[in-house]
Amino acid sequence: MSSPPHLGWILFGPLVLALLAADLILFHRDPRPVDLRRSLQATAGWVALALAFGGLVAFTLGTNPAMEFFTGYIVELSLSVDNVFVFAVLLRYFAVPEKSQFPALFWGIIGALFLRALFIFTGIALINRFHWLIYLFGALLVYTGIKLLKGGEAKVEPDHNPLIRLARKFIPITPDFHGDRFFFREKGRWTGTPLLLVLIALGTTDLVFAIDSIPAILAITRDPFIVLTSNAFAVLGLRALYFAIAGLIKLFAYLNVGLAVILSFIGLKMLLSGYIHLPIPVTLGFVLGVLLISIAASVLYPPKKTHP
Repeated sequence: MSSPPHLGWILFGPLVLALLAADLILFHRDPRPVDLRRSLQATAGWVALALAFGGLVAFTLGTNPAMEFFTGYIVELSLSVDNVFVFAVLLRYFAVPEKSQFPALFWGIIGALFLRALFIFTGIALINRFHWLIYLFGALLVYTGIKLLKGGEAKVEPDHNPLIRLARKFIPITPDFHGDRFFFREKGRWTGTPLLLVLIALGTTDLVFAIDSIPAILAITRDPFIVLTSNAFAVLGLRALYFAIAGLIKLFAYLNVGLAVILSFIGLKMLLSGYIHLPIPVTLGFVLGVLLISIAASVLYPPKKTHP
């Protein structure tokens, strides 16, 4: 294992908090709408931070852990595109005003960090104890890749979400949004706003996506520090990525095909891990190559529009 001493774990927590605080101060307090230009700048900033952190990993832990970090980060960031698409559907479903979208995404991302950390440590402990689970995770990824390759938009039905049903049953919910507030006091009692339901929907949706993304990173490395940090940097940039992808999603028509190939490849890597060992540079090169090809194909050969 290449995990750093306790100092690395101790410093990473404050780093995440500092990045979240900077994100909150720089964007939430800016009265201007988050347009495509600002979101692309923010996304580039998060990618630059991830690259810098990967460089720090290379300097302190070595080249191989750094390549594991970059591979995991790219895979998780690629899978986040699906999260972003479903997030957009949820925000449209609840008709969330633009000024209320940031707090929902911000606190949703904080919840996702905690849930994914729980999933990561549980997954590593289970695989270390029951090695056969790696084949189950591999089969799950291959199945998900084939399902994604068949196409079709993800179905988003918040009214069928049991947590949202429970919230509506036990918490009075006002029909109107109240800025960035999840609760407000009305006639002497606390009342929830629709933004609370949005937060629950975002959190449970990310939990579903984590079922695919966590096994994907565990196929690359089982070093808990590398798994957690690569996941964290991908999730931290999710809010900025949402506003960027919302404006560019139609340009990448074949990205889902690329993601399907990547998931299937990683799943097969897990299934054959007892017989074939692929070096991390090969895995990283394959993931990057598939992504670049799918993006280039989307730009060079856009699907023809069908007219009714």
